Amino acid sequence: MVDTIVIRAFQEKIKYIPRGVNLTNPVISFKTRPRTRRFNRFKIPSFWDVENNLGLNLSEVAFVNWNAGGDNAFSALANAKFVRNYKFRYVQWNNDLVLRYGVNVQEGQKLRKTEDAIRFSSSFGYRRDTLTSWYYSAKVKFNTQFSNGYKYPDRTTPISRFMSPGYLFLGGGISYIPEGKNFNLYMSPLTQKATFVLDQNLADDGAFGVQKAVRDSTGAVIREGENKFIELGISVTNEWKTPVWENVTMDHRLSLYTDYLRSFGNVDIDWELNFVFTVNSFLKANFGTQIIYDDDIRFNPVIADDGSVISPGVPRIQFRQLLAIGFSYDF
Repeated sequence: MVDTIVIRAFQEKIKYIPRGVNLTNPVISFKTRPRTRRFNRFKIPSFWDVENNLGLNLSEVAFVNWNAGGDNAFSALANAKFVRNYKFRYVQWNNDLVLRYGVNVQEGQKLRKTEDAIRFSSSFGYRRDTLTSWYYSAKVKFNTQFSNGYKYPDRTTPISRFMSPGYLFLGGGISYIPEGKNFNLYMSPLTQKATFVLDQNLADDGAFGVQKAVRDSTGAVIREGENKFIELGISVTNEWKTPVWENVTMDHRLSLYTDYLRSFGNVDIDWELNFVFTVNSFLKANFGTQIIYDDDIRFNPVIADDGSVISPGVPRIQFRQLLAIGFSYDF
């Protein structure tokens, strides 16, 4: 049995009382005033990071009796971005949807498309402890477009359409996601890439790497072309968003992929680099570039009079540059 020791301390009496001290007895009053402010309710902290952005960029030029010459023109580019990111201790789940569509109208010409993209990405990561920045990850990514694409001025034969092509990536690997850096490096040794060409005319021509149709000597289709093409390979993606100057943000996105079986070492590249200049809450300027190289996308094919493909064409580097200023709304 443990003995209990009780120590009692007596309060010392006040020996010196400073001047001005009021030692009167406390007074209890029941006179109260109604509260005019509402109580701040306790809010459960959310582990979701939400971003919604709508943007519209416009440009216009007009001439009246202009001696140097020129054509009236108008351009518009609409874009939307929705982000839903979840993070709590060992789990991180990132989702984003990007939509872009742009048109251009010039005097004496019909409406032309300048931008068209639908891009969705979702990645799930799990780490063993809260100190490491490495995650076991699984990722799904989907890309396609809204409307027909043409090689202007030809408007009769589309070279691309909705889900022609459509790309679906599904794989697993590891990710490096340092805390608070807006940086994500994903490496997957096993990724399935599915290419969809739902337009049968493009599929019969073997567009975007699908198996083309079998034709007879007159060019008639004996067996239709395949509408999908499946690959299995290595995927590396990197996303990084960081401020570079005051009110200037850099947004970098890189995707690399090579197939194991058909053309190992032939790397598909999709690199996008954007700089966002923030003027105020509703006005922003964008300068960006995008480089795409895909061995399955061929240019300048040679087609015979009977419709048979003599040469499927050659792959080339695709380059896009954008400079725009317009309205932006976050909510």
